Amino acid sequence: MPRIPAKKTAEAGPFLKLVYRIAGRRYGAVPEPMAVAAHHPGLLRTYLVHELLAERASKKLPANVRELAVYRVATRIGCSWCVDFGTMLQKHDGLDIERLKKIDDYATSPAFSDQERLAIAYADAMSGEQVTVTDAQVAELEREFGRAGALELTYQIALENSRARMNSALGIVDQGFTSGDACRVPLP
Repeated sequence: MPRIPAKKTAEAGPFLKLVYRIAGRRYGAVPEPMAVAAHHPGLLRTYLVHELLAERASKKLPANVRELAVYRVATRIGCSWCVDFGTMLQKHDGLDIERLKKIDDYATSPAFSDQERLAIAYADAMSGEQVTVTDAQVAELEREFGRAGALELTYQIALENSRARMNSALGIVDQGFTSGDACRVPLP
C-alpha cells in the first residue's frame, strides 16, 4: 500500500472520474501513481499533460531503444511499479520481453543490439547516485541517433528517473500489469 493512499473513484469529481475511465480503458486499470497524484489536482493535470506530450514528441528513437533505456532506469532505481508497467508497455508494443531478464548482462548478451547497448549504458550513467556521463558517450549517441535522438534519449531517461524516484519515495509498488491481474487490455 502506498504511503499516500490512492484517491478512490467515490471521492472523485467529474474530471477525475473521466480521467480514471480513460486510464482504465487504455491500461485495464487506473495506474496507481495517477490515483495517488489525484490528491493534488493541479499536479495531476500537469502530470497528465506532460506524459501525453512527452509520449507524442518521442518519435526520433526506435521504440525498442527508448523502452529498454527507460526499463533500465526502473531496474536501477528499484521501482517495481515502473518495471511492471514498463514490461506491459513493451509487451503491447510487440517487443521481446523475455530478454528483459538478461538486462544486467546487456554489455555481452547477444539479446541486445549495439544501439540498445549504447542506450542502456547511458541510462546507467544517468541513473546512479552521481551522473557519470562523459563527453565521448554523448558524442557517440549523437553519431548513432542524431542530435534530436540523443536529446530524446536523455529526456526519457531523466523522466523515468523522476517517475521511479517519486514512486519509490511514495511506496508505490507493482500493480500486476504483467501478470494480467490488473491489465485487461488485449494484446494488439
